Amino acid sequence: MVVDEPRPVVHGGTGKKKREKTGKNLLDFSASLNPLPPRVEWACPEENLAFYPDNEYALLKECIARAFHRDTDEICVGNGSIEIIRLFCSVALSKGSKYHIENPTFGEYSLSARLAGSTATPSVSGAAVSFVCNPNNPTGTIRTRADMIACLEEVSASGNLLFVDEAFIDLANPAASLSADRDPSLFVLGSLTKSFAVPGLRFGYGFGEPDLIARIETARPPWSVNAYAEAFALAAFPHLDELAASRAYIQKERDYLEMEFKEIGLWYHPSAANYLLADCARPAGELAGLLEERYGILVRDCTSFGLPTSIRVAVRTHAENEQLVEALSACMP
Repeated sequence: MVVDEPRPVVHGGTGKKKREKTGKNLLDFSASLNPLPPRVEWACPEENLAFYPDNEYALLKECIARAFHRDTDEICVGNGSIEIIRLFCSVALSKGSKYHIENPTFGEYSLSARLAGSTATPSVSGAAVSFVCNPNNPTGTIRTRADMIACLEEVSASGNLLFVDEAFIDLANPAASLSADRDPSLFVLGSLTKSFAVPGLRFGYGFGEPDLIARIETARPPWSVNAYAEAFALAAFPHLDELAASRAYIQKERDYLEMEFKEIGLWYHPSAANYLLADCARPAGELAGLLEERYGILVRDCTSFGLPTSIRVAVRTHAENEQLVEALSACMP
């Protein structure tokens, strides 16, 4: 008997692993991070390492509450956004339940839902949880706030939950965010990883109704946010307004990449985010391998998204984007 066991999701951001394996200094376009993050002065006091973190994360939640005008009992925290996705699914879904996603999108929603015993359904009304990534990964498409409110109303009318992942929204258009909205059917996920370019720290946070948040916090392993991640987050949240400069820079560099992609005949999906999805009209793994081997450039092979001829590339600094364009030009038929 063949059992369809969930398998780990393929991710980008493999630069560290490949550098350690090859010894090469690779340029990682597979991880979509802010190319111009705010400067954050921070330190983790040595004495903090001699104590367990406050498992209620009172100071941290107060900091987040000030930044987003929420109450602390509406906030959960975790060791990266993926931990929160797992926790949410563990308390919101169960064996025999249904979940809804629109592909292509981030694979962790489906994996976490299946680990909780849930199965996919094409119907929003029949789903205990509907997942929306806004802006979407890997396409970069962003839904307007009005569209998201309409989506929430549809889910709420069915008495179900809407999970909105806004990991990239601060680098796209914060005006589309639902982070300030209170609704029993809504959960909103945020992350510092992309906006502040700190994937190694692992910190995520979420907003929802107090009862849902309490269940998520109960399911969270104790002290899952370590002292370093907590110290950085406390220092970073007051800098959220500075991300406006990052958004302007990203838009300028994204426009540059789009212009160059047109020149070399590379189709791309219109994006509002700090990455572009491009169809290379050949097996994506073939092009990704060529870029890595010849030019030391990593791109995201999107085969795992169900897009076997597409790659996703981050918007990086102008000099780095020029290197990518030069390499892609040389690799195009």
